[in-house]
Amino acid sequence: MMMTFARRLAAAAVALALALPAGAEAPVLQPEVAAGRLPPMAERLPSEALVVDPAARGRVAGRQGGTLRMIFGRARDIRLMVVYGYARLVGYDADYRLQPDILRAVEVEDGRVFTLHLRAGHRWSDGHPFTAEDFRYWWEDVANDPDLSPSGPPDFMLAGGKPPVFTILSDTAVRFAWDAPNPRFLPALAQARDPFIYRPAHYLRAFHARYADAAALAPLIAAEKVRNWAQLHNKFDEMYNFDNPALPTLQPWVNTTPSNNQRYLLVRNPFYHRVDLRGTQLPYIDRIEISIAAGGLVASKVTLGETDLQVRGLSFADAPVLKRGEATGGYVTRLWRSGVASEIALYPNLNYVDPGFRALFRDVRFRRALSLAADRRAVNKSIYFGMAEERANAALPASPFFDPAAATAFAAQDLAQANALLDEIGLTQRAADGVRLLPDGRRLEIVIEGAGERPEEADAVELLTEAWREAGIRVIWRPLDRDILRNAAYRGEAMMPVWYGWDNGIPTADTPPDGLAPVDQANFSWPMWGQHFQTGGAAGEAPDLPAAQELLDLYRQWNATADARGRAEIWRRMLAIHADQVFAIGLVSGVPQPVAVSRRLMNVPAEAVYAWDPGAHMGVHRMDEFFFAE
Repeated sequence: MMMTFARRLAAAAVALALALPAGAEAPVLQPEVAAGRLPPMAERLPSEALVVDPAARGRVAGRQGGTLRMIFGRARDIRLMVVYGYARLVGYDADYRLQPDILRAVEVEDGRVFTLHLRAGHRWSDGHPFTAEDFRYWWEDVANDPDLSPSGPPDFMLAGGKPPVFTILSDTAVRFAWDAPNPRFLPALAQARDPFIYRPAHYLRAFHARYADAAALAPLIAAEKVRNWAQLHNKFDEMYNFDNPALPTLQPWVNTTPSNNQRYLLVRNPFYHRVDLRGTQLPYIDRIEISIAAGGLVASKVTLGETDLQVRGLSFADAPVLKRGEATGGYVTRLWRSGVASEIALYPNLNYVDPGFRALFRDVRFRRALSLAADRRAVNKSIYFGMAEERANAALPASPFFDPAAATAFAAQDLAQANALLDEIGLTQRAADGVRLLPDGRRLEIVIEGAGERPEEADAVELLTEAWREAGIRVIWRPLDRDILRNAAYRGEAMMPVWYGWDNGIPTADTPPDGLAPVDQANFSWPMWGQHFQTGGAAGEAPDLPAAQELLDLYRQWNATADARGRAEIWRRMLAIHADQVFAIGLVSGVPQPVAVSRRLMNVPAEAVYAWDPGAHMGVHRMDEFFFAE
């Protein structure tokens, strides 16, 4: 039940509220403290700091100091440091369970009343107190201000279509109370892209028309070349973009470099809320230097020793080059596992505009035949050297919902069964070259379209072309720009896009099942059904396939279920429907993701899952505990 979850959150916080030993001041901060420009550590930490035990993760207590170098592909990727830093109100631990982080504790009543307890004495990176006022400011002055948020509060702040009642209980406690259960609330706070339901009110009030005089705002609006105060506020209120050095943060490192640069410098947050058992304040690493370089250059720069920790811009295809360069580059190459449900998945578009092909794609026998005809073994051996798993689009072994039967459903190549299903459908006529003919006489030619960003996709489609030819299906490969591909799919003009499987391959009962139901136009299986849901029926089409209608009903049930066991059963049913219906044809999963790690860098996992949500890529592996051995 949800109350059990709440007690676990509170108990975890209490267990870590230990009496701290007097930790030593970080050497890099000692001059600032000595000069009186920075309070001593005992005055900077919350009175109930979050105490972590690296040994609980099989790690060692580290030493403070050093500069970590990484490479990003674009200047805007500096926002990934908010992802990697992963300071969240609540966050996932190594077992993907939600735990308090920035918050001291969370109390949940009936799955609809959430009381958030802050850590007394917690401060923003500029030293200003972090209090309930920062939550009030976001809720009343940002989320519910029509100039700043024309669409109103984000979806996860609505339950049964209604917003919560917000109450300040004290400087360190706030409450959000809904009329109906809101199981989306806590998982949203832990996601890779933090929704930031708090803001540094002391900083942002200077840009808000409710608090600042129009005469004071006018020169700022002119200087920043924006049209009005709302645009001015939004420009400075970029908590996720992380490109405003003046904006206070609660992350382990503070960005000091303005936007659109080729090099970024981040420094340790002197008011960060985490310490180890010795009382040493995290993060262990003092500085992070980010260089911007084209994606195609990343692997070679790693081999030249220009990074200390690199995963962005690397793919499995880079692994041989990385291994060869280890000796000269001073690093080791570790192979983590991708956390997407399928590294390569094909999406027969059930909303395709052509009536003949649309009817074919909506026939489960056709989708099963396509999956059975695919040669996953060839894809695995040729592209991933046999190191991936030949599975359908399904939950991964790290998920409590992993089911070997679902992972292998219609996933072993069986051309005889595939051909039998195609014959059963009525596709018995063939052209002279063996390609099957549709009832209207057209050739069974399937156009597979991809974003053209991953060579692995093109290679997999080439292997798929050979396999499907044996079933009488001709494949045409068409690489497109990502935005062009998406827009074509949204209009129903993309026949069968190729993409990743579900982003979240390790779901738990607390994970919203957004990827499994027709609720988002970004899902290539049913973009127009997703539009219909997202627009409340104003656009797109209503689902008219029984299995899709059941998924939508189950999705709504999940959103109204407070009991974790009830939500888990809903997840299992939805996964079973997908295994049976093959709405997406997954080819391989668990693909190795190379991570280049300096030989001097400690506490980086030798094996791990690399996932966007849940996990925030590096975030769940706690970069603030990485340190240099010398």
